[in-house]
Amino acid sequence: MTIDANLAELGLTLPEAPAPAANYVPYVVAGDMVYVSGQISADENGLITGTLGADVDVAAGQAAARRCALSLLAQLKAACGGDLSRLVRVVKLGAFVNSTADFTEQPQVVNGASDLLVELLGDAGRHTRSAVSSPSLPMGVAVEIDAVFQIK
Repeated sequence: MTIDANLAELGLTLPEAPAPAANYVPYVVAGDMVYVSGQISADENGLITGTLGADVDVAAGQAAARRCALSLLAQLKAACGGDLSRLVRVVKLGAFVNSTADFTEQPQVVNGASDLLVELLGDAGRHTRSAVSSPSLPMGVAVEIDAVFQIK
């Protein structure tokens, strides 16, 4: 089954690949690797903001991370000329969770993105990652995730 078919089966669609918010590019293709800039948590209603451990719970954080994963795939699709079948595997996620100093469940929050990628891609979605706390993120978003993908 294709990635697009898996998305449809889950009732998901990729957003438009977000434009950069400053002086950087959304992705760089270097050989068979695609480096995608950090994608912030947003959905069809706008930015998903807040602080884990204060006004956002783990389930809402997981949903925000899931939205980041969809934006990462949208950027990958743009980098691959619209052809997600070029994806070999997800290599690494770097995740930042807007959280209070005493919040320690960043890995559980980022599981929202990791679980979705494995659900959509199977073994090709399994990846290395980091999940760290940040006292604030751009525009007050709850989660930001960047990624490295291997393509053919």
